[in-house]
Amino acid sequence: MSTTAEAEPRTDVAPVAKRKSTRSRVRQRTSLASQGEPAVWLLGGSLIVSLVMIAGLLGIVFFQGFFTFWPDSLTSFELTDGRVLMGEVRASEDFEPDPTFLAGLPEADRARIDSELVSTEGTARRRLLRTGNFDLTGNHFNWVSDYEIATESEPEWAVIVERLTWGRFYGTPVAFRIDGESVATEPALVWAEFERHHDPSVERFDRRRELETEDIGVVNHRLERGRLDLRRVELQHGLDSAAWRSANEDFLRLEAEASAEFAQIQGEIAALNEENERYELVLSTSDGSEKSLFPAEIVRAFPANQLSITDKIGVYISRWIEFLVADPREANSEGGVFPAIFGTVVMTLLMTIVVVPFGVLSALYLREYAKQGLIVSAVRIAVNNLAGVPSIVFGVFGLGFFCYLVGGGIDELFFSAKLPNPTFGTGGVMWASLTLALLTLPVVIVATEESLSAVPNSMREGSYACGATKWQTIRRIVLPRAAPGIMTGAILAIARGAGEVAPLMLVGAVKLAPELPLDGVFPFVHAERSFMHLGFHIFDLGFQSQNSEAAKPMVYTTTLLLIAIIVALNLLAIWGRARLRRRFHGNSI
Repeated sequence: MSTTAEAEPRTDVAPVAKRKSTRSRVRQRTSLASQGEPAVWLLGGSLIVSLVMIAGLLGIVFFQGFFTFWPDSLTSFELTDGRVLMGEVRASEDFEPDPTFLAGLPEADRARIDSELVSTEGTARRRLLRTGNFDLTGNHFNWVSDYEIATESEPEWAVIVERLTWGRFYGTPVAFRIDGESVATEPALVWAEFERHHDPSVERFDRRRELETEDIGVVNHRLERGRLDLRRVELQHGLDSAAWRSANEDFLRLEAEASAEFAQIQGEIAALNEENERYELVLSTSDGSEKSLFPAEIVRAFPANQLSITDKIGVYISRWIEFLVADPREANSEGGVFPAIFGTVVMTLLMTIVVVPFGVLSALYLREYAKQGLIVSAVRIAVNNLAGVPSIVFGVFGLGFFCYLVGGGIDELFFSAKLPNPTFGTGGVMWASLTLALLTLPVVIVATEESLSAVPNSMREGSYACGATKWQTIRRIVLPRAAPGIMTGAILAIARGAGEVAPLMLVGAVKLAPELPLDGVFPFVHAERSFMHLGFHIFDLGFQSQNSEAAKPMVYTTTLLLIAIIVALNLLAIWGRARLRRRFHGNSI
């Protein structure tokens, strides 16, 4: 018995040891997939790939856009067929020559090229040369292959001329004329005369443009207002009324005064033109032809192969300043984009001013006031679905509802004298802002609802316990603590709205807007006017310019500018959100 009793405890040892070994084997067999390790690595890898793609895209845009305005040297190529081409080298690539082209060459040239291709394994290099002089040659660029080049040089007095019309001109100064007579024929002397007369000529040209756009514009505005007053009296009282006859006499008097002012302004413009036409800069092109240019029509000119690094930096800065503050020219492929910058910022700010209050009010009603049920759930589903509607659909809605229905009604009520010419019944910055406000409204509603739901109910109950009403609780407790989330919705709305293009093409964005929505003419703010937008400007440059290669650098630069504006607007909103967070976080402590 004692032997059996002593043996019993030892019989229990084996099962315990067996269970421990089984558990250890189970732990060893646990796969990484069951622990989620592959999913973690997959998500991390996806994030890294996304960041690399974004950084790569921004890097390409920054590099291409930032160095667009850096001045290049001018290279002259004398080709084997006797032609001479001069311009800026914009690109270089390797290619395989066309056998058909090589077969048509003279035997000596073909043998030389064949020997060169053997040494380069059948490939040759060619360079894209921006030759300019479009008014003389009819093209902007030429490909030049290395086997076509007899000699290559950088002429000392090769000059780049940036003109108001016809794009860039490349040539060598051969004469400067005053009243048709040459006063200098040596390149250095010619250039000195040009620099002496260029700035005064530009000042006279600017004065002429000021007279044409501002002074004549003021007279035209006054004349148009008088015509509309006469038309309004005609609609109200008829042509046979005494009121119309009196108004007609006033209009005829105004018309006579305007004619006298027009004559005075035109005389001053004629005098400025006559003075500017006295001076001519004569340039010789690479093919030996000559071209006379008026200094007043030259924006910028410089001997490209004589510039020091300091001179190049000066030209670079000058081009950037022109890009930011001047109007576009040459079908938007040159000049500045100030109207597009102004239109983009104004439209985005108007959109934000409209969408944030409406989005916050809608979210407040859905979260704080509406009785939760089937109808509210359906509204939330509709709001979420609106975020996935293509933007062009909003553009069509804005065109039909805002422009034709609302704008047409406003014209019938308040601007009947201008009909059939529409005032508000066509695209404008106001309708574009409202259209994009509808487009971004779901973003603001969803973000605001999330921020409202994040406010603890204990804070609401504490406010009610102190005797506050529901609106007082919302205004003093809920909204201040939800403000950072509301700002997040505003940031997302700005980021999406500022970059939209498709709806704007239907409700107000145009290729060129001669008048800004804000000017010095009463009523100073003109919400009915069309406007330029950087996104539409990029589309126009990339797909509708006469030469895509010439416009490609401007596409990158304008894209860089649009990204910078969106980032600046977002940083401003983020700064406001951070201040709100610090304020209420400190209060909660």
